[in-house]
Amino acid sequence: MKKITAQLKTLSKSLDTISKKVEKIIKDADKLQAPKKAAPAKKTAAKKAAAKKTAAKKAAAKKTAAKKAAAKKAAPAQQVTMLDSVFDIIKRTKKGVTVAQLKEKTKLNSRQLSNALYKLTKKGKIQTKSRGLYVKK
Repeated sequence: MKKITAQLKTLSKSLDTISKKVEKIIKDADKLQAPKKAAPAKKTAAKKAAAKKTAAKKAAAKKTAAKKAAAKKAAPAQQVTMLDSVFDIIKRTKKGVTVAQLKEKTKLNSRQLSNALYKLTKKGKIQTKSRGLYVKK
């Protein structure tokens, strides 16, 4: 559990640095864009406030999109999930694996193992051969 929390902290720091780099790139790209034609000299205060709000919303949307993209790119290189470890054990056997064997190999408690088996069954990766015996589909 300590390893997982440490890895999550490093992932969080990495995402923060990536988002800061993306913000910097966006600022640099805005500077490189050609200047717009001269706008009318007078804008009302309400129009200026509305323009600032929409710009802030767009910036926030870009930030979240960048974080999501970074998370998707980082996810495949991440650690093996609980579902992956349970599925790996099941797919290595031809005759199937019992719940007791899975508990012993994965060191998961009953609730975690039950949830993992349920999710893998719903995803269609495994099936129940008989009560307490699971095989790869």
